[in-house]
Formats: sequence, C-alpha cells, structure tokens
Amino acid sequence: LVYNNKTLLSYADIANIQTKSLEEKTSWFQSICKELLADWDDGHVKIVVRRHSLLNDSVDAVMSLGREDMRKRWRIEFLGEPGIDAGGVTREWFQLLTEQIFDPDFGLWLSSVNNQMCMTINPASNISCPDDHLVYFRFLGRILGRALFDRQLVKGHMVRHLYKHLLGWPITFEDLEAQDEEYYNSLKKFTTMEDLSMMCLDFTITEETMGVRRDVELIPGGNMKEVTAENLPQYLEANLKYRMLDRTKPQITELLLGFFDIVPEQALTVFDPNELELILCGLPTIDMNDWITNAIYSGYFELKGRQDKVVEWFWEVVKDEFDQEMKARLLQFVTGTSGVPTRGFSVLQGKSCVFVGAI
Repeated sequence: LVYNNKTLLSYADIANIQTKSLEEKTSWFQSICKELLADWDDGHVKIVVRRHSLLNDSVDAVMSLGREDMRKRWRIEFLGEPGIDAGGVTREWFQLLTEQIFDPDFGLWLSSVNNQMCMTINPASNISCPDDHLVYFRFLGRILGRALFDRQLVKGHMVRHLYKHLLGWPITFEDLEAQDEEYYNSLKKFTTMEDLSMMCLDFTITEETMGVRRDVELIPGGNMKEVTAENLPQYLEANLKYRMLDRTKPQITELLLGFFDIVPEQALTVFDPNELELILCGLPTIDMNDWITNAIYSGYFELKGRQDKVVEWFWEVVKDEFDQEMKARLLQFVTGTSGVPTRGFSVLQGKSCVFVGAI
C-alpha cells in the first residue's frame, strides 16, 4: 500500500502482524488509517442532520460525497443543538444511525434464523424498502468503513459470512449451518440417501416472497437437470452459492463498494471474521451468572448439567481466567456472534448458550 509516495505496508508487514494479538493488530490498523486521514487544513467535511430525519439526512449527506472525501476529517452536528463534537456527538451518530438501518422493521435486514442477535440481508429488501434499497447498502458500507477508520462502534451484528465477504474469505457449509441450521440439515440428509431419484430433485429451488412463490434456477437450465448421486456435490455447492451470495448479490456488492471507498483492503487482511466483528461492534459486557444459569447442555453432560464436576471446572476457568476478549470469542464460537440480548441469555434463540457436551 503506497500513499503520497510513501509505502505504508508490505506483505512482510502483513505476515508479521497476523501473528499478533487483537489489540496489537487493531493498534497497527489504526496507525495505517491515521496515515491515510487527511489533515484538517487539507479539507474536511461537515455533516449536519436533524434528529427526526436522522437516517434520510445522513444518507443524503454521505452519498453526496466523492471518494476523495471519504478519508477527510468529518464533523457531525445535530441541527439546532449547540456544542463542539469532541467525540460524543460522533459516537451517538454512529450508534443511532446503525441502530435504525439494522432494524428489521425498516426492511433491509432480517434476524438470522439461528440467532436473533445476528442480522442477515433481506433478499426482498427491494420490496420492503422500495426507495432505492441499494443506495442504503452502499451507504451502510461507507458507515461501517468510516466506523473502522474513526474507531467508532456500530449497533448491529451481521451474520458471520458477511464479515467473510468483507475480508474476501471463502464461504463454507459451516457458514450456512451457522446462519440456518434447519436448511443446512435439509441439504445434508441428501448425502445419506441411497436413491435420490425418489426426491424428484432438479437444479431449482422454490422461494416465497410476500406470499408469491417462484422457482429459481441454481444453474442455467437447472429445471431440466435432474439431481443424481454423481452431480449431488454440484447441486449442494449451487445451493450454498445461491443461499450465501447470489440471492443477495446486488446488496452485498453495494455493501462492499461502500466499505472499500474508505477502508484500505490490504490492511484489513490481518483480521479474521470474528476479530472484524469485535472491532466493529466492540467487546460485549457479559453477565457470567446469567450465561451459566441459562446454559443448555447436551451429550455426556446433559443429565448432570451444572452439577457435573467438569462443568464446574469449565465455568471456573471461563469466569476467573478468561479476559473480556476470550469470553467474547467463546460466545462467538457457541452462538455465532458476540452480541448479547438486552434481556439476557434466557431469550437467546437458536443454539445453546454453551455447548459443553462438545468439549
């Protein structure tokens, strides 16, 4: 990465920093962003918004900026509210803005089937939010990128595969399982069937949107191609690709374009998807007593649960020896996100709070 005839990072730098802790990686990333940030005297951006029209005003302001403005210093003001933005106003702006845009009632995002704390793109966002829904995704990409740039936090945890798209990581069936376990299992059962012809499958799927059913071809001419034992791997891969990319490809494309209007792509490669979520959303405050109380056990530990000595030891280690980041990573591993419901773990849907039986 070269900026103003100065080399900011090399492949050797990336390889070296990838072995560091999250804190060291974040500090290094912010040093790169600081180098890219224009001086105030070289131009700055003032964004004035009305509270009652926060989202619309913000979209109009941010989307009117050129790419050259993305790395200038931004000053946020709420109309009619005196005061100097010393960080608090900007922090509030990012929080309120992302809270609104990730709200399922707005129509752009839906709660994941597995975990209501994870947000996934609404494939029918063009219907739910007809006012040029793609502009909102480009806008959100810029907001997420700017949040990284300005060390701000956002209110919205995305499903894991979207962080992978931002990082350019390959999408796997594990990501499908993390997002929609029921759909994943419905595909998995085909791998154990002796005679697939009984299912009368072809390379299409049926989707329902706003009460209207339609057939979607997974490959060109898919309605004419029968699924057999020989082409089953191709059928499964086509399902994965459609489910995790193609059905929301326009939205994902705009999200990525907006994000990389600001973020230096090369510097981002030092993070993994879980780390990117933690940087964008922050380390959660976890009530360990609530987590332990509402944990669900399976397998060997299902009968005794918390009374089992191994389970006691496990929680002792988590409570006393795990720091905040380690607890957040454990939560990500178990539930797919570091997000904690405001009403506690008792309302967490989908996966168990901790799957001790798998340890």
